[in-house]
Amino acid sequence: VFLRVQGSSCPRRRESILRQPWRYWLLLGAYGLFLLLGAAVFVGVEAPQEAGLREALRGARAGFVREHQGCLAEPGLEQLLQRVLDADSYGVSALGNVSDDENWDFSSALFFAASVLTTTGYGHTVPLSDGGKVFCIFYTLLGLPVTLLLATCLLQQLMGLLSHRPVRYLHTHWGISPGHAALGHAAAMGLSVLGLFILLPALCFWALENGWTFLESVYFCFISLSTIGLGDYVPGRGSPPSLRHLYKISITCYLLLGLLAMLLALETIYELREVHSLVRFFAPPKAPASPSNEDDDQLEILSHDQLGLATVCGATPSGSQADSEADGRAAPHDGPSG
Repeated sequence: VFLRVQGSSCPRRRESILRQPWRYWLLLGAYGLFLLLGAAVFVGVEAPQEAGLREALRGARAGFVREHQGCLAEPGLEQLLQRVLDADSYGVSALGNVSDDENWDFSSALFFAASVLTTTGYGHTVPLSDGGKVFCIFYTLLGLPVTLLLATCLLQQLMGLLSHRPVRYLHTHWGISPGHAALGHAAAMGLSVLGLFILLPALCFWALENGWTFLESVYFCFISLSTIGLGDYVPGRGSPPSLRHLYKISITCYLLLGLLAMLLALETIYELREVHSLVRFFAPPKAPASPSNEDDDQLEILSHDQLGLATVCGATPSGSQADSEADGRAAPHDGPSG
């Protein structure tokens, strides 16, 4: 009995324990290589651009100082540039053509609140006062859980309506297997989000934002909906004053709906059988263990005397089975005898 228990359950658990670590190390190593690859590509592509920009800035500054050497002191220029940079870091521009843009009117504040609660955080507008910083902390502590709760509830409803139901329809009415139907539906969902929430809005930003190329518009839409929010491109800075509030509110609604659509597409892709197989490869599910596995193993490991006594008495090794058989044998004697 001891050999049977030890040879069936224990090696299987030990094999599962020994098999998992190399998969985690493989995943961790692949992710580390992916990070190194990304860093190397960014260095190779962006470093020459940064060097050229620095050189051009030094040349422009030196030319400006030479041109105004008689009436402009270099320390004064340094102080002015430092104040301009400090103001720009708070979202206040020193340029005359955009100096009338306000960062804390209602539409801009609504855009800021949405970017904070969705963790996009462009960084172009930040609280200036200590009271604003304190309120932002507590507002975020309360707002982030509420946002996650709302997103979870909406996703549960939308997944049944826009993901599960179409897959069942394709399987029931068209005879497509559930796996192929889910794969085709996930591809269609991804293409729909790409077209409706990235490419189409990019065309609108390309037409409305001065100086934005189509690539920069697509870049802004993707960076925003993926909640990265680098802040190098922020819409609405050069919009007409009469339409600025409506434009900011429209962008806020677009970010909220686009983020929900992105989460819906990602959740649909995550439910694919192929994705689950990949996850199980790197993180195999643990075998379900009953609460009394160790107790059952101890009960099954019988000594020779106990085994002999059970054999002589005709009882089973398990106490529960013995009790049930004893009750079964005693049941006929409870009734009236012939």
